[in-house]
Amino acid sequence: MKAYKLLGADGKFYTSGQPGTLGGNSRARIYGRLDCPAALASIRKYPGSYERGRVFFADEKTALAAGYRPCGRCLREKYLQWKRDPEKYREKYGAK
Repeated sequence: MKAYKLLGADGKFYTSGQPGTLGGNSRARIYGRLDCPAALASIRKYPGSYERGRVFFADEKTALAAGYRPCGRCLREKYLQWKRDPEKYREKYGAK
């Protein structure tokens, strides 16, 4: 069985048998889709460098609880909701 390294709600890494559904950037504290055009462009532009800060989450609730925000490019609507009221957004998705 393949093992995946995911970031938990407590900000600590753990091993999972299931891959993450969202990717993130630990420096910018942003999460988004695995096929996010902005993330893929950064990986191409900064090979090796961008990947060092790459993290993966099981779901959005975990990403929010770990202190990350939605990507403004691939999760535009969610980002705009978050931007209007970050706390309300966290409560809506179960992360306080």
